[in-house]
Amino acid sequence: MNRERTLSREVTATQIPSGDKQTLAANSRVFIHQTLGGSYTVQTDFGLFRIDGKDADAIGEQVADTKVTTSTLAGGAPDPEAVWAQLRHVFDPEIPVNIVDLGLVYSMDVEKVSTPEPGYRVVVAMTLTAPGCGMGPAIAEDAKSKILLVPGVSDADVRITWEPPWNQQMISEEGKMKLGLI
Repeated sequence: MNRERTLSREVTATQIPSGDKQTLAANSRVFIHQTLGGSYTVQTDFGLFRIDGKDADAIGEQVADTKVTTSTLAGGAPDPEAVWAQLRHVFDPEIPVNIVDLGLVYSMDVEKVSTPEPGYRVVVAMTLTAPGCGMGPAIAEDAKSKILLVPGVSDADVRITWEPPWNQQMISEEGKMKLGLI
């Protein structure tokens, strides 16, 4: 795969690690570092940026089909395994391991809600590898958007917490293997 690309159109991207939104101009040259979870981490002359999968066409890639094909449980509740599967498609743009295997997701609960309309809300508590990471809101928003694709989910709330503090012991065995820690 040729990792050097030229943007075919203007794209709004998220600067790494600040999390600030920036506009990358058409015809800008980029180098693709990571293509995980449906988003792209690219290097430009101005630093690292994350480009959403919906803008994949701007770097000559196919826009991925994000449809989740799973059934709901009795009563229309979302399947918790489908929610966990979606969370495994969320990546820190600088680390090639998903947020579940990194040990960043502390809890995931499905709760029935009756207002404003009956349905199910997914509530996730997660953390980040470092308190100063400006990408936290972008990662949380990515998690929320992927959770909302699960059949039966009408709302999602992804909260960042710092208790308990994250440490490398929280990384799954699979995550440690990908990072070369074991």
